[in-house]
Parts: sequence; C-alpha cells; structure tokens
Amino acid sequence: MAQHEHVRVAVIGSGFGGLGAAVRLRREGVTDFVVLERAAGVGGTWRDNSYPGCACDVPSHLYSFSFAPNPDWPRTFSGQEHIRAYLEHVADTFGLRPHLRFGAEVRRMTWDARQLRWDIETAAGAFSADVVVSATGPLSDPKIPAIPGLDSFEGEVFHSARWNHDYDLRGKRVAMVGTGASAIQIVPAIQPHVARLTLFQRTPPWVMPRVDRAIGAAERGLHRALPFTTRARRGLLWGIRELQVQAFTKHPDELGLVEKLALRNMARAVKDPALRAKLTPDYRIGCKRILLSSTYYPALTRRNVDVVASGLAEVRGSTVVAADGSTAEVDAIVFGTGFHVTDMPIAERVVGVDGRTLAETWKDGMQALRGASAAGFPNWMTIIGPNTGLGNSSMILMIESQLNYLADYLRQLRVLGGRVALDARPGAVAAWNDKVQERMRRTVWNTGGCTSWYLDANGRNTTIWPGTTTEFRRATQRVDLAEYDVIRPPLAGDGAGDGAAGEAGEPGARSGAEVGA
Repeated sequence: MAQHEHVRVAVIGSGFGGLGAAVRLRREGVTDFVVLERAAGVGGTWRDNSYPGCACDVPSHLYSFSFAPNPDWPRTFSGQEHIRAYLEHVADTFGLRPHLRFGAEVRRMTWDARQLRWDIETAAGAFSADVVVSATGPLSDPKIPAIPGLDSFEGEVFHSARWNHDYDLRGKRVAMVGTGASAIQIVPAIQPHVARLTLFQRTPPWVMPRVDRAIGAAERGLHRALPFTTRARRGLLWGIRELQVQAFTKHPDELGLVEKLALRNMARAVKDPALRAKLTPDYRIGCKRILLSSTYYPALTRRNVDVVASGLAEVRGSTVVAADGSTAEVDAIVFGTGFHVTDMPIAERVVGVDGRTLAETWKDGMQALRGASAAGFPNWMTIIGPNTGLGNSSMILMIESQLNYLADYLRQLRVLGGRVALDARPGAVAAWNDKVQERMRRTVWNTGGCTSWYLDANGRNTTIWPGTTTEFRRATQRVDLAEYDVIRPPLAGDGAGDGAAGEAGEPGARSGAEVGA
C-alpha cells in the first residue's frame, strides 16, 4: 500500500451498507474508491455476531439486496453463516475485492477546507478522499454496562457480539445478562449444555412465534428457473410489512390483538403462573422490537434455568448480585446488552469544518438531513444514519434508498463541476429533524411506555424512521441543492490558505446563489 492514497470516495465499513455503497459506486461508473474495514473480512454485524443460534428475524428474501437476489436461501429465516456467505458472494460477484482494505480501522478523519477533501488516518496508513461514505452501522460497537466488581471477576466475560468460541460453556454455570434479540437466540442454544443458566431480565420482551422452515430443493429450483418468482416473493413480504406500519406509527391501540397473540404464545409454553408473571411485559407491544422465537419460552421452563426479574447490579468474586438482592454463583458472564446506537464511537473520530467532532455536534442528539448529511461535514454521508431504522421490516430497504441518495449526490457534484463540496445547511437539517420528531410523537416507539435502545440519553427517538419505506424512498430519491451550501476552493490571494475565511465566514468559498437561495 502506498504511504498516502487519494481516492474519489472512501467507504467506511464492509457490512450491508458498505458493500451496497461499493456496488452502487461501480454501477454509477465510479471505480476510484476504497472500502476501509477494521476487521480481516467483510460482513459487518454478520461477521461479528457468531454466537450460538445467531439468525435474522427478517425473512431471507427480504433481507437481501434487490440487485443481488439469492434463489438459494436454505431457510425462510437465515442463520448468521448463510448471511455472511451471501455478503462474501456479493463482494465476489460485483468485483469489490480490489477495493477492500482490511485492517484499516479509521482512527481520525479531518476535513481539509483548502483542498476540499477528507484526510483519513487508519491503522493501515493514510488516505484522502473527496467524498466519505460512513457505513459503520449502529450495531457495530458492543455496550457493556459498568458493573461494580466486574473487573475482579475471575471467570469468563464476553459480549454476545464478541463470542469466545475457545471457551466451552458445557457444564458451566452461566449468567446471561439481557433479554433482547441476541439473548432470546442464545438462551435456547446454550441451555441444554450448561449446568445452570441464570437470566438477568430488566424488562421482559414481547415474543411472537418464529414461523421458520427449510426451503426445499424444488422451491429453490423454481426461483432459479423463474427469477420473477423470487422478486414476487420479496414484493409480497415487503407489502405485508408496509401495510403494518400505520399500527406502529399512527394507531398503536390497534396492536392490542397482537398482544393477545403474544400472550397466548407465552401461555402455551409457560404453565407456571409465577414465571409467566415475570415474563409478561407492562408496555405496549412494538415499543421495543418485537422478537421472534419458538424456543425461548420453552427453554426458560427447564429445570436448570433461573429467571431473575432484575438487572445485574454487582459482582462479588464469583457471585453475581441482582438489583433485587438475589445472588447466583457463576463461572461465566455473557452480556447481551446491545450496542452504542445513539452514541456511535465513529462520531468521535470525524472532525468537521469548524474543528468540532461529529460527536460534539451531536451532543444534544443525532440529526442528519434525510438521514445522510450532517451540517458542517461537507461531502460526508452516512448509511443507516439518524432516524433511518425500522421497527418492523428490513433495513436493506432503507439502505438501498440511501444508496439512491448517494448516487444522486455524486451526480450533482459532477454537474457542478470542478473541485466542489456540498455541506448540508443547518436550517435544512433542523427542518428535516423537526418534521421527523413531530411525526414520531404519536408512534408506539414514543408512546408505548417503555425505555428502549431507540431513545438517546435525552429521551429522544433518534433511531427509527416514523413512516413507510416507500415514503423514505421518495424522500431520498433526489438531492435538493436548496438544502445544501456549495463550497468551492478559496480564490487565489483571498488569504484562505493563511486562515482567512471564505464568503460565508469559513475556509473555502460558499455560494448560496448556486442553490437557489
């Protein structure tokens, strides 16, 4: 690798967002780009999460790119190994390998106002890029709570996204902390093998049956022979979820029937009234992500499982202590406690036009124009940015919409010509965010009576999109230049190179006239 490599576009991350961006760049005729990946392989979330039982809760044919259909999914809900293999296939099929730079964790990226480029320091060397696409994803950096005494625990400790496959849980006493999407898959996978499993549950989840099955050879053969059947299957799955959105976003009271189905699902598996009481949520279904499992509840009824309806509060030697005072002796602690979603660590490493980091800009809450552009960070875009998450459908749909926005962003830069950058106007970002938050007020995620990882430290929902995927696709189909300042290099002799400001009081000359101001 050269000591310093300059490219047109630098993509950060090689999960669904990063690989999708790379494919879209090639389809747009952009081949001068790199994909910077901190790990040794592609896959993102589906590379890092390899815990026992790891699988997707979105149907396979919907949880894949529309431009890369897979007729050979082996199950209706795919396991981690199949999804990672799919992403490896995408990297190979679309010729992305030459663009990948592994072991290239981004340590810092800084906007150069004179050169109109991003200078990027990585573990694999220095890069610069005219445009940066940040596709690190919200589920990439595990969050382990600060538990008193945890540092002195002599047993094994790891997060579900950093599973220690060298440690054999068989015959061990295990504490599972958390009852989210990962935990309900881990519990039934390890329960038959451990000596004792103590589950620490702060808040019980709503769990619906997982209607999963193997997809037979004849069915897969039909999809290979008649590709339109794969598209039709995907379209049907998408349409069903689009029809469900209003119950989450406008009419949460309509979810009462779904709650009854979930309670019936629990009652079939859990006969003990005391255990059912522990497992019954006291908030509206959908406020947290609805989880799918047909094995979680049965696993909790086994004789070697204890459900503690309280969070882990302290560790004393080999003793774990719950907030309610109950204790258990354990050999290993597994955290299924989620990720840094509303405080993504990558934001600490992105330095914008005024010398502030993205984290400082977002200290009162994440916000970005159409989920992509942050004011003060020219030619920087994020995939799966603020308020682009989904509570009931496939994130791949949102990613593809953002790729449309990225493609038009690059087209606009070409039309403007020369060295040029676009910086989202603060007013445009604020107006977009205000509209999103206004729509959010009536949704189940804000009114359902729960505390979820969708909410930031200020109680604002900066994660979920409060509408349909169709609405988001329309909103991101084209870049509206009126929402951006156009930045050009400072004119010769204007002193910008010595720290003088451009037309808008910042390095580089900004133009409002070009964008219809």
